Formats: sequence, C-alpha cells, structure tokens
Amino acid sequence: MEIKLTNEESEKYFYNSLCNGAQISYYGLTIDYTKKAYDKAKKTLQDSRKFGEEDTSICFEDVLMQVLRQGDKLKVVDNEGEGDYTRSITIKEVHERVQKTPIRHLMNAINEEDDGDTADVILQSVFFEDIIFG
Repeated sequence: MEIKLTNEESEKYFYNSLCNGAQISYYGLTIDYTKKAYDKAKKTLQDSRKFGEEDTSICFEDVLMQVLRQGDKLKVVDNEGEGDYTRSITIKEVHERVQKTPIRHLMNAINEEDDGDTADVILQSVFFEDIIFG
C-alpha cells in the first residue's frame, strides 16, 4: 500500500515527531542547525504574530519547522560514532520521505494514535530513509 500525503500533511506529521521524538537522543544523536537560521526563523515567527493576538509562546519545534520552511537545513549529528549517522535535510526531504514511513507507523500518525515510537520511526525515515535504530 502506498500513501500520498500533501506537503501540509507531511509537515504536520514531521512536526509532531519533532515534538514527541526524544528517543533520538538515546542513539547519541542531536538535531542541529545554524544559529543564523534559528535566529531568523524565530524572528519570523515572532513578527508574524498579530497585534492584540493572545500571547502564545513559540516552542522549539515551531522554530525548527520554520528553519526548514525558510529554506535552511536541519542536521542530525552523530555524537557517539564517527559521524556515520550525520545527515542533513531540507523541507523537500520532509515532503518526500514522511509518506515513505513504514505503513503501521504512518497510519498511527494519521489516525492520531501516535506515540514516541511512531515519532522515532518518522524521524528516522526522514533523516535516514530507513530505520537504523530500534
């Protein structure tokens, strides 16, 4: 079975995975970005708020998604190995690869029955195009 997602859907499931995918750190990996890209993304989000709008905080994952949307990269850095698992992605990879997540996990995300395992699998699918860990 093949599932085709819109770019918006792919971003939604990837965003949820960023929020719930703390397991990635158990593999000795961290998500990295340039300070310049992060600062620009955060400022863009702050500037996009409308005057008088209820004050909502901008979370870390919001900024990471904006980094991608503005054309910059996110990187997974392999801190424990020899860099074998260091990979960079753009928003294009998110759009192409989320839908290639193993069907069981993708359906859990679509049906809003996702958990940390689902998030982990989606993140690995996007960054590595495979399930490397776990």
